Amino acid sequence: MRAVVTRVNHASVAIDGEIVGKIGKGFLILLGVHKDDTAATASWMADRICGLRIFEDEAGKMNVNPADAGAEMLIVSQFTLYADVSSRRPGFSDAARPELAIPLYEQVIAECRDRGFHVETGRFGAEMMVNSENDGPVTIIIEK
Repeated sequence: MRAVVTRVNHASVAIDGEIVGKIGKGFLILLGVHKDDTAATASWMADRICGLRIFEDEAGKMNVNPADAGAEMLIVSQFTLYADVSSRRPGFSDAARPELAIPLYEQVIAECRDRGFHVETGRFGAEMMVNSENDGPVTIIIEK
């Protein structure tokens, strides 16, 4: 599983011109599921995201976790995170098929919500327009 986590001032995702998910201060998370991922991988990823200390404390150090920062999360599925670019035309054979990817994507969302976070989402498999205002910018790649 691979996540690109960006600290944002606000972010949204729209489908066919309609906003389906919108957050204020928090994390925009692009989440890719690998064909070999399991429920244990999804739990590990949710735990890592929810504990990631990339908000600044009073001294300006990245030392505050998202719960203490009052952060929200926008989680968007993105199979293209597993693109093989060894040729000029990307291949996606390492990305999980929907029958595996959807439940694991939903598990990450549920586990983040279970930890008390307000989580918005895109729609798996949809053509989405993602808009964000990056804060910092701070972008972290997490992979398991």
